[in-house]
Amino acid sequence: MDTEANVREVRRRIAQACERSGRSPDEIIVVAIAKGFAASAIRGAFDCGIRHFGENRVQEAKEKVGQLSDLRADATWHMVGHLQSNKAKAAVELFDIIHSVDSISLAGALSQRAQKILAVLLQVNVSGEASKSGFAVDDVAGAVDEVRQLANLEVMGLMTIAPLTADPEDVRPVFRKLRELRDSLGLEHLSMGMTDDFEVAVEEGATMLRIGRAIFGDRRQ
Repeated sequence: MDTEANVREVRRRIAQACERSGRSPDEIIVVAIAKGFAASAIRGAFDCGIRHFGENRVQEAKEKVGQLSDLRADATWHMVGHLQSNKAKAAVELFDIIHSVDSISLAGALSQRAQKILAVLLQVNVSGEASKSGFAVDDVAGAVDEVRQLANLEVMGLMTIAPLTADPEDVRPVFRKLRELRDSLGLEHLSMGMTDDFEVAVEEGATMLRIGRAIFGDRRQ
């Protein structure tokens, strides 16, 4: 695996998608999803210029963040997986931004345990799949209002997980719907797009891409 070549290729594809859609690559944050990869792989990506890293599980993140404590001042850690309220205390200590706030009760738990203002995104189940967590589209505006009342959280934007499809074009309407919802609420960030569909996500307005395999290769666990 050549992480440097992978990062370069991801950035090239982002730049092309930005050119097609009249955007600047400077608008895009690449969050390297490190689930299943060792701390050494994260350090390798850091050496290639990646500064944002995402984890799906609190316990796995705790181990790796500890091993990479020397990077803490320069790296931003993102929680992108489903988060249970009983893990809120550990999450607010480990992560700089939580992408997967999918209930008011979780938001309350995070706010209660945060010692400073914590950036969060609300997860939206745009596709309405029963297997996915997140607020229903029609409930998002009310949820944003409720979370904004919590003392220690700042709602930065919205996140969604698109359906798995063979053709990335099939998920364009999902990404477009989230962008329209974000715009209607006056929020900044859109966390959407992964290895198989991030170019479409860029074209539809993503500001945060959650990319694992295209950077780190196939997971070993």
